[in-house]
Amino acid sequence: MFGNRGSSSWKIRLLIAAVIAGISLISYFSRSDKNPVTGESQRVALSRDEEIALGLQATPELTQQYRGLHPSADAQANVDKVGTRLLAGLQRQLAEQGRENPYPFEFHLLRDDQTVNAFALPGGQVFITAALYERLQTEGQLAGVLGHEIGHVLSRHGAQQLAKQQLTQGLAGAAGVAGGDYDSARMAQAVGALVNLKYGREAELESDRWGVRLMAASGYDPNAMIGVMKILEEASGSGGQPEFLSSHPKPANRVAYIEDLLQKEFPDGVPTGLEP
Repeated sequence: MFGNRGSSSWKIRLLIAAVIAGISLISYFSRSDKNPVTGESQRVALSRDEEIALGLQATPELTQQYRGLHPSADAQANVDKVGTRLLAGLQRQLAEQGRENPYPFEFHLLRDDQTVNAFALPGGQVFITAALYERLQTEGQLAGVLGHEIGHVLSRHGAQQLAKQQLTQGLAGAAGVAGGDYDSARMAQAVGALVNLKYGREAELESDRWGVRLMAASGYDPNAMIGVMKILEEASGSGGQPEFLSSHPKPANRVAYIEDLLQKEFPDGVPTGLEP
């Protein structure tokens, strides 16, 4: 009797797990939307309007996590100037393709002078901490950082990541039901995290491509991106890894990638007269 009941219970758990996993997979693979910038079909968890709304909603809380906005109006104005110049270069590129930038970008310089970081929320909210900003040596290096973060938004990496996380959570829940314990769910989540980390690294390199292209389109020398990587490498050796690198490829690897990218983007050499 006890053996039969145990077998029946296991079969029920397995059936429920299969249903949960099936729903999660169907939901993920049915979420397809056309990227308004690249024209590519993507699996995303949010519409463009939802991306913008989410970014605006999360901005105050994230700002407070980094000790609020930087008090220097001049420094913020410099960030705005470089960001606006990058967006102008972007719009010129998109206009040639008959497209427009669909995101209302805003740039925020954060007060935090200890955490080396830059990030972007879905929908166009871009942030850089004082700790990273003050390490940058040229306007072109600032353009490289901001261009990279703009690339995350244009590629809709945040919305893609949310869709993958929802799939992971659904599959983890199914594994937990099938295994009958909490540890099974935790293990499935750990596996899912590794998958997402690999995807995140690919997204970072894609954003590096955006950074290089936007810099050149805006009159900045994309070689400045190599300087940014060297600054990050120095920061990582002076008392802890920058938060910027927590999920990013190591600077040394990205220098090689950027150098290869520059050769492919500019086979005849980077144009002269660009701002460093």
